[in-house]
Amino acid sequence: MKTALSNNGGKQIQYDTVSTVVINEHNAQQRLDNFLLVKLKGAPKSLIYKIIRTGQVRVNKKRATARVRLNPGDIVRIPPIKSLEQKNCSQVPGKRFSALIESSVLFEDNDIILVNKPAGIAVHGGSGINIGLIEALRKLRPEKHFMELVHRIDKETSGCLLIATKRSVLRHIHNEIRERRVCKAYQLLAAGCWITKNKQTVNLPLKKNVLSSGERIVTVSDQGKAARTWFKSNECFADCTLLSAKLDTGRTHQIRVHAKSCGHPIAGDEKYGSTEFNSIIKKKYGIKRLMLHASQLGITMPSGEFMQFSAPLPEDFASAIAIMKASVQTRA
Repeated sequence: MKTALSNNGGKQIQYDTVSTVVINEHNAQQRLDNFLLVKLKGAPKSLIYKIIRTGQVRVNKKRATARVRLNPGDIVRIPPIKSLEQKNCSQVPGKRFSALIESSVLFEDNDIILVNKPAGIAVHGGSGINIGLIEALRKLRPEKHFMELVHRIDKETSGCLLIATKRSVLRHIHNEIRERRVCKAYQLLAAGCWITKNKQTVNLPLKKNVLSSGERIVTVSDQGKAARTWFKSNECFADCTLLSAKLDTGRTHQIRVHAKSCGHPIAGDEKYGSTEFNSIIKKKYGIKRLMLHASQLGITMPSGEFMQFSAPLPEDFASAIAIMKASVQTRA
């Protein structure tokens, strides 16, 4: 059985059968993969790319690549998949979770919402997570008929996360990202003493590998995509260095892998760091998670106005720095 649905946002795809969606002007010019990532909320990214790669997704009855852009009137065939969409839609964030998300909103107008995302919260549901930040915001802002993530940051990372509340604004900022006109700055605690005081450029290609479990592992590889990060050492402590980092590209786990490639993995990084080192700093400084914070975000809006946002360090990050500084002063 096939179910033909107009993509007006008011109906749900029936995931237990083959569905076809007619693209309208609100969804036109999106890439096919981005369209499916939004439409099939809760489905792992690896599954999305698999059904595209194997030809199970069709555009106007033809196979299509993930990068193809959709036009008004295009008909997208979506195969039956197991999705968490309906479960996520029915999930209601608890009072404490809602209060946390609400208190994390740094800026909001008719076009965007800027959130200082707490560490440990996923940006969206899926892969065993019933509800993420974007789902919670949709529940908290029911009057917003459109709300989508402009970009993503890791669950373990805290800091600036931008949400668009207009399709036209989302398209504009995505174009700014493609043209590398969006400024992103981070703060991090890296293992050991990063000796270089001046800015250090790390220009190493990165290759993303997706395991059968859906876990993403990124490695430095000549077969990877170009990636460049600028690091600057701000203060060296006994066990860690406080660094600033700016991105020229936005590859998956870019800062984490580039920091590791320099011999200084990020403190608390369970995927790319040292288990022994993480155990030591947990006992000494109370570090229990990845010490990476998206501190600044600068964008030019469709109006031409440049907007610069800053997200203060979360309490656990600031506390770890304070303990390290006190330790250095005590020894002196």
